Amino acid sequence: MAGRIVVGVDGSAPATAAVEWAADDARRRNLGLRLVHVCEQWPHAVGGTKYCAGALEAAADRARQIAPGVDVVTDLLAGNVIEDLVRESTTADSTVLGSRGLGGFTGMVLGSVGMGVAGHGAGPVVIVRGAGPVHGRVLVGYDGSEHSDAAMRYAFEQARARKAQLHVVYAWEMPILSPYAAAYSSLVEEAFEEESRKARERVVPWREKNPDVECVDEGLCEHPAAALIRASESADLVVVGTRGMGGFASAVLGSVSHAVLHHVHCPVAVVRPREEES
Repeated sequence: MAGRIVVGVDGSAPATAAVEWAADDARRRNLGLRLVHVCEQWPHAVGGTKYCAGALEAAADRARQIAPGVDVVTDLLAGNVIEDLVRESTTADSTVLGSRGLGGFTGMVLGSVGMGVAGHGAGPVVIVRGAGPVHGRVLVGYDGSEHSDAAMRYAFEQARARKAQLHVVYAWEMPILSPYAAAYSSLVEEAFEEESRKARERVVPWREKNPDVECVDEGLCEHPAAALIRASESADLVVVGTRGMGGFASAVLGSVSHAVLHHVHCPVAVVRPREEES
């Protein structure tokens, strides 16, 4: 979706990391930046508005230093942080937040704000924890569902813009079978091979539609959250969908995305399909 990347700003170090990440992303993908501060904590306090305006100005200066050619606009809002950011996300290319913050952003990711925006925002919501080494790889969890299709689209776009490799992970847990059942090992092996075949087939059309992006895929027989967390150690960005089937079901509000947001240290993009994509 063409437009601007929206960034939540509050003057904290994690919010500054989010601004820096978003400025780089805007430069790579030829987008504008919209920096917003929701003055929820101090709208009527003495100096509160001045502080909020100062945080916005400092964030805009930092964005322009990183990406001089990017169009940067700012807006000071007064309201509820989650509601305002979710509303902003409906017209944004993506919404970027720091992992923690001050004021209304306190407890980002681990608290209600980050999870609330990631769970209800439109399109990609990126949670940034800070700068790390560059690996040249984008990681995406994929299960073939409509929701993970939206994650794949964003992951390919990011990999293309970064000139990075896209690593597609499909993971599932085997159904519980009694180890004493006849031919137990054979059943497990057959189930794994069948799931691997189906998963590889689902990735083929994506690879054919995006021949300019180096794409590798990997099928794993383990919990999807564990697979993504382990693979993320050499990734610049992890992308997950909001809901899915199979192993990636209930991402965001479920166990997979919850674990990824809490344990992955590189930026995480949680992607919800927009209405026009559904």
